[in-house]
Amino acid sequence: MVSERGLQVLRAIVQDYVDTREPVGSKAIVERHQFGVSAATIRNDMALLEDEELIAAPHTSSGRVPTDKGYRVFVDHLAELRPLTPAQRTAITSLLEGPADLDDLLVRTVRALTRLTGQVALVQYPSFARADVSHVEVVPLGGGRGVIIVVTDHGRVSQRIATLGADLDESELAVVKGRIADLVTGKRIRDGLQALTALLEAEPDAAAQTDRVVHTVARIVAEELEEFRQDKLVMAGSATLARREGDFRGSIYPLLEAIEEQVTLVRLMSEMVADAQGLAASIGRENEPFGLAEASVVASDYDAAVSRARVGLLGPTRMDYPTNLAAVRAVAHYLSRLLEEDERAR
Repeated sequence: MVSERGLQVLRAIVQDYVDTREPVGSKAIVERHQFGVSAATIRNDMALLEDEELIAAPHTSSGRVPTDKGYRVFVDHLAELRPLTPAQRTAITSLLEGPADLDDLLVRTVRALTRLTGQVALVQYPSFARADVSHVEVVPLGGGRGVIIVVTDHGRVSQRIATLGADLDESELAVVKGRIADLVTGKRIRDGLQALTALLEAEPDAAAQTDRVVHTVARIVAEELEEFRQDKLVMAGSATLARREGDFRGSIYPLLEAIEEQVTLVRLMSEMVADAQGLAASIGRENEPFGLAEASVVASDYDAAVSRARVGLLGPTRMDYPTNLAAVRAVAHYLSRLLEEDERAR
């Protein structure tokens, strides 16, 4: 059983190790922190922490560093979120203000977080599986090509340049748009997909130019709607891992692979258990099932009109948890507010 002072010693070790990158000894704790006891007493407290596997000695006769279990206790019981400075809050506001659309907003979000924290920033797209398709447009570009635009009622937009296979006049283009709109407009994404799939299962009339183009546009719209249903992440700051390579006990390649493939990080972000404030942390070996035992992820929930999603940070276990948790919480709150204002304006 660790005493209250022992837990405060753990807090001091975590804070000093994060600040200095050096193992922490009892003498340094006495000098930097006001415990009012001798170095010998602190050494006894550290021995108890070591017995509980909350700290460990990386080398013989060295100071001590937190273990993954120690970081967990620190985050769960000892970490006090550090309020962002006025300058940091102003930076968030200016970086996220006036986005063109949801895609732009989420890109700005991860850039803001990376700039604030120096970590890899992650943000989940809200799931649009329950959104309705509000508009489909086909804009001719000439040369048998066009831009196909799909919009949901919650602001998700896709634009894709495609080869239509024919140059259509205005009336033919209206027929194509009308047939696709009849199948998907005003319907849930799932229902629109089902209607498009039924159309695509029928062979087009090879002699009818508009029929062929309808099938081409239907296939592309179906692919875009399927994308809307997928869990996706936007990320920024992966280069920070190379600069922090010394903070990882092993190779950073599993992290780079997870960033490249995204599937692992999507699963991890989705399965993290949040507290009453919507904050979650997954630390070191807790991430072993995902192949990321060398890393920690902190995240905060944000609210979108259609669902709840997460914004987070990925980095080494030796990260500044209070500051990073405060940063994701602040950005998540601002992101929720922007999305709520956008929803009200519709």
